[in-house]
Amino acid sequence: MNSDSSADGDFLRRAHDNQTRLTADLQSHYDFIVCGAGASGSVVARRLAENPQAQVLLIEAGGSDEAETVLDPALWPANLGSERDWGFQAEPNPHLNGRALSMSMGKGLGGGSSINVMVWARGHRSDWDFFASETGDPGWGYEAVLDLYRRIETWRGTPDPRYRGSSGPVWVQPAPDPSPLAHAMLDAARDLGIPTFDHPNGEMMEGAGGAAITDLTMRDGRRHSLYRAYLRPWLDRPNLTVLTDTTVRRVRIEGRRATGVEILRGGRTLTIGARAEVVLCLGAIQTPKVLMHSGIGDAADLARHGIPVVQHLPGVGRNLQDHVSFGCLWEYAEPLAPRNSGSEATLYWKSRPDLDSPDLLFCQVEFPVPSERTAARTVPAHGWTMFAGLAHPASRGRLRLRSADPLAPLAIDAGMMSDPADMRTARACVELCRTLGNAAAFRSLVRREALPGDLRGADLEDFVRDAAVTYWHQSCTAKMGRDALSVVDGALKVYGIDALRVADASILPRVTAGNTQAPCAVIGERAAAMIRQAHG
Repeated sequence: MNSDSSADGDFLRRAHDNQTRLTADLQSHYDFIVCGAGASGSVVARRLAENPQAQVLLIEAGGSDEAETVLDPALWPANLGSERDWGFQAEPNPHLNGRALSMSMGKGLGGGSSINVMVWARGHRSDWDFFASETGDPGWGYEAVLDLYRRIETWRGTPDPRYRGSSGPVWVQPAPDPSPLAHAMLDAARDLGIPTFDHPNGEMMEGAGGAAITDLTMRDGRRHSLYRAYLRPWLDRPNLTVLTDTTVRRVRIEGRRATGVEILRGGRTLTIGARAEVVLCLGAIQTPKVLMHSGIGDAADLARHGIPVVQHLPGVGRNLQDHVSFGCLWEYAEPLAPRNSGSEATLYWKSRPDLDSPDLLFCQVEFPVPSERTAARTVPAHGWTMFAGLAHPASRGRLRLRSADPLAPLAIDAGMMSDPADMRTARACVELCRTLGNAAAFRSLVRREALPGDLRGADLEDFVRDAAVTYWHQSCTAKMGRDALSVVDGALKVYGIDALRVADASILPRVTAGNTQAPCAVIGERAAAMIRQAHG
């Protein structure tokens, strides 16, 4: 055993013993209660616990991340539908030919960052500047967030100090030794006049877009989730208690102040107090659910279920957004095994030249990813997917309570493709997929196009409705801003309630262009910094 593995073993024993003691002796009150140990919650809890005087309780509904399906980058699909997935199901959607989409979200330490494809995508300049304008807070603007990203990252690619950091907690690298398929994607893009870049998280996302080898959150060939980056190294601290397999039922509110949480643990309902603040980091489905069960939401909807109204905020559960993808498939000329996570090239581009920023998002996937409907068509045994879709969908969904029971599932109206503008963009997206995938750069690797083929008019639209699936980037259901549907302000404080903040993808006014893991790290960092400033 080398010294590094011996030191890690010693740390794990200390951390295990420490957490066993802390969870066996739960306190009646903590200074801060952070609900959800996902991509944002892991960041918030770590940063608050850096103050040794602050007692921090982190509550997570799922369990450990110690599983090969989590840690091996190639095995991430095995997490979908497992105990590490909330397994949400949307309502049947008339705009998708009546299909009811499954909507995976991470459940366990690391949340989505422990079960996803590990793509690190910061969002476009225009996203962050829009957030700053919505909140009136320049701290959400692109230049401020760029500086924060540099501090978050340890970049393991070609040095680029203008855009990349070198000493942060999150290890980010270009996909190592990518498949020939990924290089063909970049060659095809160049042949179409789409620029290519050394990495996708700098100049490429300040203008029209482009193509690049994907940035992945990996370290030494293993997944480097935000839990592993931020929280795991802090588990031996006496002021951080991590409570797994525990469900938050509601926030306890006295007068206009959050005073703690009601939890379900081991079949028992308990209440734990918060001296300073409660922070909800449960994700864009569970955070609004807990808010509504706490009496915060649309007054008419709450009254319908007999829930006493504490604060009328009609935006809770509205504005649901998600990236939607349409899988176009090709058959390999010869079988080619996926490498790394199986997603190693990415492309952002515009469906129309008059747009200010890219509205199309492409993640090349090195194996077939049909929908449950298109799987009945012609899916090759050995193939790959242009997993491409809408970076800024116009459609909006909504979450609604079914019951006053906090354990009852929500009704999820995903709303995908409900706005006609999205069909126009989707048609352009599929056409660009086909142009790329049938380009000369792929000819030595591809036998044939399997889906969709040369469809036009109503047939193409029917394919779009049958092929549409989620990117699992659910967001925007408790948005920050200053209008009537805003739930939190620029400091992420819930309107009308003291000592309660939200810090996860639900606070985004619109979904960022690209995967949402990296923006969740920014949300966690900003939330923690504002909380620390507020409490000295």
